[in-house]
Amino acid sequence: MDRDFKRLMEELGEAIDESLSESDRIAEVMGKIKAAGYDLVLVLEVTIGYNKRGETDVVHRQKIGKRARFEFTGDDQKFLRALQIKTDDEAV
Repeated sequence: MDRDFKRLMEELGEAIDESLSESDRIAEVMGKIKAAGYDLVLVLEVTIGYNKRGETDVVHRQKIGKRARFEFTGDDQKFLRALQIKTDDEAV
């Protein structure tokens, strides 16, 4: 994938992220879920299929977007420890 196209794919990912984060409807529904007593983590994965004109028999796939980072609560950490799973925050 050439550099210009890669930059455009990154720009598309940023545009999708912005549109989701600025969506009043998404914020409204997430607020209702939180008001109902639930903690919420929203993770979306976007895969774009593309091909260069003339390459009709080849379809490339590219995942776009940034990896989300979220914080564990104390209860999350206890649960993971009970399963013998260590997090990045804990010494190995």
